[in-house]
Amino acid sequence: MSIPKLKKIKSEKKYHDLTLSDEYAWVDQPDILEVLKDANKLNPEVKDYINANNKITEDYFKGIKDLQKNLFQEIKSKIKLDDTSLKYKDKKYYYWSKTEAKGNYGKRIRQLIDGSKPEEIYFDGDLEKKNYSSEYFGVGSVSISHCDNFMAYSLDLKGSEYYTIYLRDLRSGKNKPDVIENTSGGITWSLDSKSFFYSKLDKFHRPRQIFKHIIGTSIKDDELIFEEKDETFTCGIGLTSDEKFFIISTSDHITTEDYFFPSNANEIKPVLFKQRKRDVRYSIDSWKGYFYVHTNEDARDYKILRCKTDSIDKLEVFIPSKKETVIGSLDFLDNYIIRGEKTDAIPKLLIRNIKTNEEEEVNISNEAIGVPGASLMQKDTNTTTIRVHWESMATPGKIYEYDIVTKEKKLVKETEIPSGHDPDKYVVERVKAKSHDGRMIPISLVRLKDSKQDGKSKILLYAYGAYKHSISPSFSASRFCLVDRGITFAIAHIRGGGDLGDIWHREGKKKFKKNTFLDYIACANHLIEQRYTYKGGVCFYGGSAGGLTGSAVANMAPDLFFSMLLLVPFVDVMTTMLNEKLPLTPGEWEMWGNPIKSKEYFEYILSYAPYNNLEKKDYPSMLITTSLFDNRVLYSEPVKYIAKLRDVKTDNNTQLLKCKMEAAGHGGMSGRDNAITELAEEYSFILKTAKILN
Repeated sequence: MSIPKLKKIKSEKKYHDLTLSDEYAWVDQPDILEVLKDANKLNPEVKDYINANNKITEDYFKGIKDLQKNLFQEIKSKIKLDDTSLKYKDKKYYYWSKTEAKGNYGKRIRQLIDGSKPEEIYFDGDLEKKNYSSEYFGVGSVSISHCDNFMAYSLDLKGSEYYTIYLRDLRSGKNKPDVIENTSGGITWSLDSKSFFYSKLDKFHRPRQIFKHIIGTSIKDDELIFEEKDETFTCGIGLTSDEKFFIISTSDHITTEDYFFPSNANEIKPVLFKQRKRDVRYSIDSWKGYFYVHTNEDARDYKILRCKTDSIDKLEVFIPSKKETVIGSLDFLDNYIIRGEKTDAIPKLLIRNIKTNEEEEVNISNEAIGVPGASLMQKDTNTTTIRVHWESMATPGKIYEYDIVTKEKKLVKETEIPSGHDPDKYVVERVKAKSHDGRMIPISLVRLKDSKQDGKSKILLYAYGAYKHSISPSFSASRFCLVDRGITFAIAHIRGGGDLGDIWHREGKKKFKKNTFLDYIACANHLIEQRYTYKGGVCFYGGSAGGLTGSAVANMAPDLFFSMLLLVPFVDVMTTMLNEKLPLTPGEWEMWGNPIKSKEYFEYILSYAPYNNLEKKDYPSMLITTSLFDNRVLYSEPVKYIAKLRDVKTDNNTQLLKCKMEAAGHGGMSGRDNAITELAEEYSFILKTAKILN
């Protein structure tokens, strides 16, 4: 196997009297954002290097093609291909969705509630993809007007998240000439169905303007109703639960600011609800004459305030903050409020009687660890019946109709695993690992009940650890392709995420980012000490910012792993944070720090950034993926990373780069079969490196 080489060009830049050297800096071409729109602008030498790596990866998988094919069929056999969702009762129509064995993108269906006409497929994903003759088919929004006559929908046909909005008259089935390019994909209809709102992307791919488009008029005449001046903030628009107000929300990662205006206003004049205050997040909703405010001000894990909609300066506490408990947002019925909260990374569901203010927890399952949820069945909120659902790492999802008054529940839908699944074959556990500073890090895991805890098994330890994103201990049928072969599947609820609230997030970002990596190492070592696995028996699995976690840990403790999957990984943190022209960078400074302005942050990022800290040592086998059209983590990061890794590594292990040159996004290729193909490839890599080839 001939390993391709990427040329080196000496590059040294001064920051804060410090020198940053990068022999592959030339890969970050100045017009790199243009490549997202036009692949022909990719540097030819980089293109040749990517193609050579893709050939190596393709050849590697040829040796396990049978395993990959078997995994594809195995994963697909666990999915009910012909499936129909439960119906939602709107004002005039029932709405629902459907997937079919022969399709990849599903159908959206409706029928008049009185049954006077047959059901109508108003959006057929497979047919739309064919009509647009696109390799990639990313759906942003499919939004029906309040009069039910129009459908506005947004599509990304490359994977670069530049969404185009189209408009269709559902009475004729024909598209209108209204086409709006370069949007964020969101669509919010006015109540009179004569117009809708959308966010426009600026030249750096940031949604900082909100426009109103009137059906049948020129896009050039669209009214700008809001513009965010701060380049680190982005904005969007939505409608409140009672449809009385439109809410414009503008935010970076840690600060929000909301504006509102009446939904029936002829002249739009957004009113500021509360001025932005650094590190304070809030969101507002309205119901029965009140604004309800979900905020972390003086309540890091949130509380709920409320005020009369005509007295926004007179806020009162509605649901107070609770120690070590994350307070969720609200859903409303006429007489009840539904909400969630989470303690110790375990969520629960609560219902409050608005008249008595009494609240109780809804117990859906006897399982201790799982994911409860609730959803409304209908538009009419004068009801006592809702849908509640439950799933765990061992149990497929179940949906019940639940009567709030009688407490009766009726099973109405259960996730079906066509090839069969017995939850009793598995055990779900929650264990905790002590990190370097004494913090106890939760680990959720599922394994075969009859597997021996003898320190000989392999384990896949998934992690993310950023953006306050929580990883739920939810069900995934495909994981059992690994679990049934003796590999334990575990989730490390590390800091940087939001599993244990705001403090969990703050202790894993900026100048505390290394806690994320040290937490993961502590989790791996704890599982080794407790004989779930052994040193060298761990597989890292994570993507994007999770790929940063994995690649940082690879530098710090490579001997823990037999394999690593770094999917669209954020490996070149320093280069990205130094380039304020990239789509996400200004907003990301609140996560990682600004190395342009601060020497302290420059030095701290440089101390852990995976690309900059590659050194002469043995690294585990790796599968590294990226996409030419990914605007979140640019292809240049994994390309530079694999080139430098091969320069310095001392091992004989296989490290592969796969860069999708065809249309694909941050989440991979579009379509069900493509997603299964990618997953089968990832699982085949895990099993081959685990030496499990059955």
